[in-house]
Amino acid sequence: MVAGRLASTGGPLSVVRVGLLGCGTVGGALLEIVRSDGPGIAARAGVELEVTRVAVRDLAKPRSLPIDADRVTDDAASIVVDPEIDVVVELIGGIEPARSLVLGALRAGKSVVTANKQLLATSGPELFEAAEKAGRDLLYEAAVGGAIPLVRALSVSLRGEPIQRVMGIVNGTTNYILSKMSEEGSSYSEALAEAERLGFAEADPTADVGGYDASQKAAILASIAFSADVVAGDVYREGIEAVEAADIDFAHRLGYEVKLLAVVEQTSEDGAPLEIGVRVHPTMVPSDHPLAGVRGSFNAVFVEGRHAGELMLYGRGAGGQPTASAVLGDLIDAAGRLGAAEPRTGGARHHVAIRPIDELRTEYYLTLDVQDRPGVLAAVATVFGEHAVSIRSMEQVGLGEGARLVFITHLAREADVQATLEDLRHLPAVSRIGGLLRLIGPEPARG
Repeated sequence: MVAGRLASTGGPLSVVRVGLLGCGTVGGALLEIVRSDGPGIAARAGVELEVTRVAVRDLAKPRSLPIDADRVTDDAASIVVDPEIDVVVELIGGIEPARSLVLGALRAGKSVVTANKQLLATSGPELFEAAEKAGRDLLYEAAVGGAIPLVRALSVSLRGEPIQRVMGIVNGTTNYILSKMSEEGSSYSEALAEAERLGFAEADPTADVGGYDASQKAAILASIAFSADVVAGDVYREGIEAVEAADIDFAHRLGYEVKLLAVVEQTSEDGAPLEIGVRVHPTMVPSDHPLAGVRGSFNAVFVEGRHAGELMLYGRGAGGQPTASAVLGDLIDAAGRLGAAEPRTGGARHHVAIRPIDELRTEYYLTLDVQDRPGVLAAVATVFGEHAVSIRSMEQVGLGEGARLVFITHLAREADVQATLEDLRHLPAVSRIGGLLRLIGPEPARG
């Protein structure tokens, strides 16, 4: 880092040299912001950001970048070890070579900014340990929620707050699909096709609709909220593929909206060793809850703290410009902290017990298609009773020669509900097990 001209504050303006790994949608947006807003950034932050080198996968691919062609290379490793680079920004995505490059940058004494949720949710503990050993920053605001400052809120503003639960809509594609189904009565396949047409869904939407993207973000949120080593494999995951328009209609009649939620919560009582639940699945959210009103491709995260109470952060969770804005914030932070005595990596982490989904206690919505004849309802109710699953409400809807039974349970244990469904499958009068949705109540679920 070298001193340049004076900042507007009268102090020396530091020139920070940046190496950019990956120049797709987000990388290109970041370059453009640095170019167009450079003077304003320097005036506000007291640092001049100079992107000196950019690594791309294919040099032959036509690009229009606001940087000289001789600064663009396909040798990302050379940027990592370049002594002229102060901070490395990793926007490649995936696990490798991103993991090796980030580790190499940290070992070379460079701070790192990344937007790579998959990398953090898989190799986060290893990367944070490397950053601590190197005494360098590892910042990742853009990995969760795009421009929404979730990471900074949890790791800085709420650092001393005993967090009880964090739950949120962290995938814009699934929220768009569920919003279309809710507002227009579209089927899942119709809403997905519209999301693909508008560019909200990838050609292969599995990572989004299957809950994989949200589960990676849930792992990161749990790691921050509870200072814990949590990886994506710890997260219980269900996608939205099985949600039907009929489920959403019933939810509306009962006073709920259906959302794909990431939920991370403390499940241990005061004084007991820390135990947390981490899960992603379609959820029935009360219509008067703030998350129920989050529409389209927007994201929102709802935080519940012991002292702070309830907080919600809302905004665009994806896209080139919003994500680049979050990257820029981290880049300015890292630039201003060069030479700091302590790295900013999210704080010390420790091992926690992950509560199995079988131990979850909540209320459930479920549907059964059955033969419409005497004795069927009694037989179904008997199965519920044998597994100590209490029925709060039941509605019957005609289906030609059969009927659909719609149940809401009282508070029940997941393992008991699953055992109930397994036995119901073997009842001759049950033709189909339909939707199963968990309900979100006002308090974190406890064992």
